[in-house]
Amino acid sequence: MSLHKGSSGRAKHHRLPVNPFYGQADPVSGMAAAPPRHRLPDEPMAASTARQLVHDELMLDGNARLNLATFVTTWMETEADELMRECRAKNMIDKDEYPRTAELERRCVAMLGDLWHAPRPDAVVGCSTTGSSEACMLAGMALKRRWMLRNRDRYPGTARPNLVMGVNVQVCWEKFCTYWEVEPRQVPMVGERFHLGPEAAVALCDENTIGVVTVLGSTFDGSYEPVADVCAALDALQDRTGLDVPVHVDGASGAMVAPFLDPDLRWDFRLPRVSSINTSGHKYGLVYPGVGWALWRDADALPAELVFRVNYLGGDMPTFALNFSRPGAQVAAQYYTFLRLGREGFRAVQQSARDVACSLAERIEALGDFRLLTRGDELPVLAFTTAGHISAYDVFDVSRRLREAGWLVPAYTFPPEREDLSVLRVVCRNGFSSDLADLFLDDLERLVPELRAQPGPLTRSPSAATAFHH
Repeated sequence: MSLHKGSSGRAKHHRLPVNPFYGQADPVSGMAAAPPRHRLPDEPMAASTARQLVHDELMLDGNARLNLATFVTTWMETEADELMRECRAKNMIDKDEYPRTAELERRCVAMLGDLWHAPRPDAVVGCSTTGSSEACMLAGMALKRRWMLRNRDRYPGTARPNLVMGVNVQVCWEKFCTYWEVEPRQVPMVGERFHLGPEAAVALCDENTIGVVTVLGSTFDGSYEPVADVCAALDALQDRTGLDVPVHVDGASGAMVAPFLDPDLRWDFRLPRVSSINTSGHKYGLVYPGVGWALWRDADALPAELVFRVNYLGGDMPTFALNFSRPGAQVAAQYYTFLRLGREGFRAVQQSARDVACSLAERIEALGDFRLLTRGDELPVLAFTTAGHISAYDVFDVSRRLREAGWLVPAYTFPPEREDLSVLRVVCRNGFSSDLADLFLDDLERLVPELRAQPGPLTRSPSAATAFHH
């Protein structure tokens, strides 16, 4: 979570004027000024007043439906909203008190194991998490512990574990390496390869490698990493050297897209070297934040010593998590979504998102001012930059101007080795319909002539150009 400081000196004695009608009955009943912002108020206030104060301030946030930066679900059906309201007071950790919620979690794990071709879906091991970040941490812990058990004679004495991944991974993997003292070995971007390459990954592996992370849907550009090719290269490495390096698939987004739109793509448990997979239920799993899932091929892939059996509130409960108390609402919503859509429903929803992305990519390219890096034909995500002949403006100018129309489109530079490349990224999710895409393109087309008329890019520094940080 973000770290925040207390009140600044400027705001320390500031009191926000409030509409007097927010008072209970009398518009001059003493509510002419708001309570202090950075300490508890001395007296209670009416519920309607407190709600109105919070509501008014939140109006200044961006519109979530127009946020084309986020992968997170921003729309669900009314029925799902009702289920979540019914379950938000249930604590997921209280398995004895809420056994049916626990059963829904178990069913979701089994459904995902079947969807991802686990050899024995009934033997797959998994759990819900607060999101993919926690799921990645758990998967990384399992990889490290398996390596430790195989190297008892060298660790912690002389050996230092390392994890191989592309430089394009989500920041949670860098956090994992920092928090659990694992050396990150990152494959840089080279030329037009914007993610992990099999040969480059294998070149970084040695006897201290706990695993290789592959990403099914890079957040930088939406492209799939070649999981099968990485596994094949690691198979060849084992044949040559005896090194047996497992693979984890970070399928935060793609693990809920590829099974439905790319069923012949081999990336999941069909590959014997894949030991674990995570996904975000709150991304293309179509559930509000936050829920994620972590699955292991079988019990052997998750060391038993990491699983705690807790005698909690009268019941014996196996648990593997970084968090403890959390609401059961998102798990109930995930199960609802699985029931509601089924395979054909998910296929229709994800195909619609991909169709919108591919169509939008073609139309943006037709403007002539932009070069497409990805076209939405893997994740429903398109990344594009300004064409070589454009000198009057840059992607940061485009991002700022689109924000004036309410669209939140991130502009950012790529990692080291390709910091020369700055792009815009559009994430097409369920709820971003073809009609909204038309409106978005209308606004972009309207802005382009104005941008062309600029004397040059207005960006002074990329770090100040956008609020988006990968």
